[in-house]
Amino acid sequence: MQENQNIEWKEIWKDEYLKWICGFANADGGKIFIGKNDNGKIVGLKNSKKLLEDIPNKIQNFLGIICDVTLHNINNKQFIEITVKPYDVPISYQGKYYYRSGSTKQELKGSALNDFLLKKAGKTWDDIIEPKAKFDDIDLQAVEKFKKSASKSKRMPFIKDEKDLEVIFDNLLLTENKKLKRAAILLFGKKPTRFYINSFIKIGRFGKNPDDLIFQEIIEGNIFELADKALEILDKKFLIAKVHYEGLHRVEKWEFPYEALRETIINAIIHKDYRGAPIQISVYDDKIIVWNEGELPSDLTIEDLKNQHPSRPYNPILASAFFKGGLIEAWGRGTIKIINECKKAGLPEPKIEKVFGGIRVVLFKNILNKTKLIELGLNDRQIKTIEFLKENLKITNSQYQKINSVSKATATRDLTELVEKFELIEKKGITGIGTYYELKGFKKGS
Repeated sequence: MQENQNIEWKEIWKDEYLKWICGFANADGGKIFIGKNDNGKIVGLKNSKKLLEDIPNKIQNFLGIICDVTLHNINNKQFIEITVKPYDVPISYQGKYYYRSGSTKQELKGSALNDFLLKKAGKTWDDIIEPKAKFDDIDLQAVEKFKKSASKSKRMPFIKDEKDLEVIFDNLLLTENKKLKRAAILLFGKKPTRFYINSFIKIGRFGKNPDDLIFQEIIEGNIFELADKALEILDKKFLIAKVHYEGLHRVEKWEFPYEALRETIINAIIHKDYRGAPIQISVYDDKIIVWNEGELPSDLTIEDLKNQHPSRPYNPILASAFFKGGLIEAWGRGTIKIINECKKAGLPEPKIEKVFGGIRVVLFKNILNKTKLIELGLNDRQIKTIEFLKENLKITNSQYQKINSVSKATATRDLTELVEKFELIEKKGITGIGTYYELKGFKKGS
């Protein structure tokens, strides 16, 4: 048996280990062995009989729970096994709450403690009654707009003809004992920032220097409006649309896939911790970054988000309303859709990461323009080759030599840099005469 997130080995008993027991009870349970060293080797106990009496009493008196405490004797060496089961109610030790996370014990404070207590009560932040809110704070036009959308999506067909606001909100789980929940204000409030000061989106346009803020906009409104308003402002003031003509028709193409950007913003709205900072959208020459405060569920990783995964939104009532209103297609598919839309557009895979207490999604523009390639440090031959690949899609070492009038050694060195240093192309085919190179994530015409 190895020490892990559910097992602790201790050579002697100390009353401070009640914190560990508290942490196990608040998490997934676990075991503490008294009389084993850090390697799990039995070292024995001198006062095992007294401990067998004292430990259960201390657990019950200080924590108010019951654990199985068992004395074992192996090769004339005794040790005690304490088995802690998980509890549905929060357990405290001397007024403090501890939680087992990984192989460490954490004292829960602030928003982490609040989330823990809500979870134990079967609640989430958006599911709590907002005592200051009244039905007069609800924007009836926003409700009517939602009714049309929900009816069209066929996920709430009855809602089209429903006039009673309380019935509508009750079906959306937005009330409790006829009082409005926090989710109701965020979804349909006339001015949600009166209740939750940071429930807005901040958009900034930056220069080549990441700290060089050129201009910014603040987007306010209920969260159904936020995504559309943000996309409208991005289109008008922040992004440059490519224009081409199909026959007599003028066609504008966004710098970033519309659906990927829309899904990224909606994801940020649904998963945001509304006690924290506002959603921030940062626009650069070569990328756009969307950040929201909030944590992933403890059993989900960033890599999990790139594949099919269970949906456990930070604000499930908000997510449910977005789904019923036809604004999202399926739960747990948002990040996959973002990645797929970027790939379909021939753009690099977005970067999703945990930073600054939140989740950041980076959408990259096609950086294969000459100005950007010079900034990256490509030499003239390499830039010429990228332009060749944009038209011809493939290149071999011998073609590189011919196009640039260089030796095989120089061609190999330049191509290797493009693969390994700049990560702009990838090597394909069988090693040797069958080898060729392609641009990464590029489609002709993008």
